[in-house]
Amino acid sequence: MLRDCLVQRALRHPRRTFALFENGEVWTYCDLLEHVRHTAAHLQRLGVGLGDVVLVWLPNSMMNLRLLFAANYLGAVYAPLNTEYRGGLLADALRASEARLLVVHARLLPRLSGLETGKFEKIVVVAEDDAAAAEISSDLDPIRHKLVDGAILAQEAQGPDERRLAKVNPWDVHALIATSGTTGPSKRVPITYIQTHATSEGFFAQTETDRALLNLPLYHVGGIGIAYRALYRGGSLALVESFSARTFWATIQRFEITTLTLLGAMAGFLLREAPRDDDTRHSLKHVVMVPLGPEAALFSRRFGVSVYTVFNMTEVSCPIVSEPNPERLGICGRARDGYVLRIVDEHDCEVPDGNAGELVVRADTPWAIATEYLNDPAATARAWRNGWFHTGDRFVRDEEGYFYFVDRLKDAIRRRGENISAFEVEAVIATFEGVREVAVIAVPGEESEDEVLAALSFTTGTAIDYAALITFLASKLPHFMVPRYVRVMSELPKTSSHKVMKQRLRDDGINDETWDRERAGLRLRRTRFGEP
Repeated sequence: MLRDCLVQRALRHPRRTFALFENGEVWTYCDLLEHVRHTAAHLQRLGVGLGDVVLVWLPNSMMNLRLLFAANYLGAVYAPLNTEYRGGLLADALRASEARLLVVHARLLPRLSGLETGKFEKIVVVAEDDAAAAEISSDLDPIRHKLVDGAILAQEAQGPDERRLAKVNPWDVHALIATSGTTGPSKRVPITYIQTHATSEGFFAQTETDRALLNLPLYHVGGIGIAYRALYRGGSLALVESFSARTFWATIQRFEITTLTLLGAMAGFLLREAPRDDDTRHSLKHVVMVPLGPEAALFSRRFGVSVYTVFNMTEVSCPIVSEPNPERLGICGRARDGYVLRIVDEHDCEVPDGNAGELVVRADTPWAIATEYLNDPAATARAWRNGWFHTGDRFVRDEEGYFYFVDRLKDAIRRRGENISAFEVEAVIATFEGVREVAVIAVPGEESEDEVLAALSFTTGTAIDYAALITFLASKLPHFMVPRYVRVMSELPKTSSHKVMKQRLRDDGINDETWDRERAGLRLRRTRFGEP
């Protein structure tokens, strides 16, 4: 699959640009094949082969892109980790990966201290340069933890031993991506080459003449999809570490970007920038906006671009796509050819058009959507029951066949493009001294997405120190999972069976008793790489 595609592109279009990077480096398709083969050779010497899991804990970077394609060149499975993971979430992810090789950024290495790393045969440490590597302080002993200098992965090599390369089938797994938990810990979704190819076909806004901005993290299915879509379509991409509203248009102009995806609040951030006379003088043509917020029409008019939207999840392959510039609020589009969608009630019986129910999905092509959660048969049985994948999202379909997102059935939160498991946040908050019970819910945010609210009760006599709570949570959770709002109650509302009534908390929303950490000046940000 990947191997053949890389070779064919390099033979047909050796001098065509494939990737541009923030440091000024440019890769042609011929360069891409050479870099991938070099890194694949080093991975092979580290013991990586068909079906092996390569756990990658890096920001968006040239090395991360190399590892995605190099692992797949060998028929291995690329398993990226969220760079914000720490504490218990990180420990769970390390255990669940079943990987023997971990590639980690040097600035993340200290977070491994105190965690079990014995199952890894090698830990390959990547840094921007030798000086950066020397500055990293960690309690990990290089010999006991089998640390390897990641610089080898970029060195020239003769290429992998082709005699040891096994055939890779379209239904083989090429990536293992973590999705948000619902009533339990996060789950790992094995993604096949067929699924990624099917997803790339759903995103219509790239041809061989288009250049995509890879501004989504490679630990998300969206980031991997951008990389593969550019390759499959014979187009190009520019890779940046992350989205930035401040530098967005300079990046578009510098790299001559024609297409990109904006998640959640990104469009709102850009619209809040002061209007300029040259707002429409740029290379950008198409924007895929997920979800389609009320600002979409304004965005299209102000910046002179076509706006599309889609519905996708880690487990599926973009089964719903829109026409350009849809005007109806909440619309996701119509079903793509090759997918069957139903709106069902709690008994999996289809409801009439105009009625809300859960969206369930089937694909005509085998393996075009995921078939399981890794090593979680109970969750797999629930999600894929009765032969349909259950999205956990409530939709309405109208008489014209358009699908509209209503809300989520599952206990998950969507913030800044990240899916958050309420269960995982609650588990960490419960370990804070004095907490008796906790419930985490989503409340409406300012940018068409969710904010996180934690409702707490404490043992008798415990005084709440909000700053101490946030400091504690920031040391154990990714920044986007730390609640913005905290409400302290004498007791959480419960049903007769003593279950917390989260709907009551949602109905109350943000009230006068709710503390806002951002108003208190406690703002958190994601990990920045390449900074002191």
